[in-house]
Amino acid sequence: MPTPPLASGPDGPGALRPLLDTVLDALSAGGRARGGPLPAGGPEAVTARMRDTLGDVLPDKGDPDALRALVHALAEGAADPADPLCAGHLHCPPLALATAADLAASVLNPSLDSWDQAPAASALEALVTRALAAQTGAADCLVTTGGTESNQLALLLAREAHGGTVQLVTAAGAHHSLPRAAWLLGLPAPVTVPAPAGTFDPAALDETLAHLSGPVLVAATAGTTDAGLIDPLPEIAALCRAHGARLHIDAAYGGGLLFSERHRHRLSGLDAADTVTLDLHKLGWQPIAAGLLTVRDARDLAGLHQRAEYLNADDDTEAGLPDLLGRSLHTTRRPDILKIAVTLRGLGRSGLGALVDQVCECADELARLIAAHPGFELYDRPTISTVLFRPTGATDDAVAAVRRDLLGHGHSVLGRARLNGRLWLKATLLNPRTRPADLAALLSLVEGHTPR
Repeated sequence: MPTPPLASGPDGPGALRPLLDTVLDALSAGGRARGGPLPAGGPEAVTARMRDTLGDVLPDKGDPDALRALVHALAEGAADPADPLCAGHLHCPPLALATAADLAASVLNPSLDSWDQAPAASALEALVTRALAAQTGAADCLVTTGGTESNQLALLLAREAHGGTVQLVTAAGAHHSLPRAAWLLGLPAPVTVPAPAGTFDPAALDETLAHLSGPVLVAATAGTTDAGLIDPLPEIAALCRAHGARLHIDAAYGGGLLFSERHRHRLSGLDAADTVTLDLHKLGWQPIAAGLLTVRDARDLAGLHQRAEYLNADDDTEAGLPDLLGRSLHTTRRPDILKIAVTLRGLGRSGLGALVDQVCECADELARLIAAHPGFELYDRPTISTVLFRPTGATDDAVAAVRRDLLGHGHSVLGRARLNGRLWLKATLLNPRTRPADLAALLSLVEGHTPR
């Protein structure tokens, strides 16, 4: 049996070209077969179709049609974030430019655990992360798998900077990864400050900090998952300075506003943070994963230092080979920085800023349509690109049922959020190609599935 062709090396491009045609044709055919933002029929129907396509997972003899068949099945059964009616989550449609760059990363397959596995990728990561750190007033920046890992790293660095312990303080709307990280790291249970308006109450935070002793990490949020709200960052930063507390800002969602001249003022106070979570597979239109953690004091990274003779021996480091083990919690690590670098260079600040402005305008337009419609109740004007609404007079059970009915029919993807004791439908608009007609169609679908 001949050896299957490799993706890299002199024969790699020739081997890939026909396979790429197969993948692109299967993606197109699978999308047409799906016919909407997600497959109809719910979990049982999707699983049955995938089971039929997959057949024997490990047959005695290989199937030459496996690539076409499984890519087609995946596309047919996908929730497509590029469909304007797929607006339930912080799940962006990736840019073609970034996706093409990601292919190159997969082909070359550098591993960022030692310089001799990733010479150019390690240099690129150092240059790009330093530039991104400067956007938040930080000294350095690490690449992560997303907001969850970035938040965990922020707590780890805070713990190590304070000799092995730190008390986490969050608002009620903070991301679930923060208390989970405290649990994973063996830290005390977080202190949760009430957030009656969905954001940190500075007066309540001040009172909380006044009664705590020992090292404290306050974790604020710039773009909550449920409503896209931004905590009062300047006031929180001032309180942290006054009480000697460390500040982390989870800007996994809202960090993309930095690219927009029109909206970046909403992140005033970000530069006061000791660490900041950014996530460019949200308001950055990157294929997953594209997380970042900026660090204001590079000395904090000493807590990540590890030594492995086969990767960063002392004499190699002294001879000038970069030490990469202290740049991540991972060992084997792909060069996710390539797609980010290509996007930043290819679109520039103005190009990325225009995309941010478009989705924010789209959210404003949806909010206007909802406010003008007697059949819907609007939670509030959007802060970023998330809009919460519900059918007028509907019970929470009815709101939940409408969402599931839309999913089951494959008509649209909407999220859900509970605020002020009520359940809301959530539209998170991250597709810059969404148009007013799409928004009107979305509302018409919700209205059509709402019981009378």
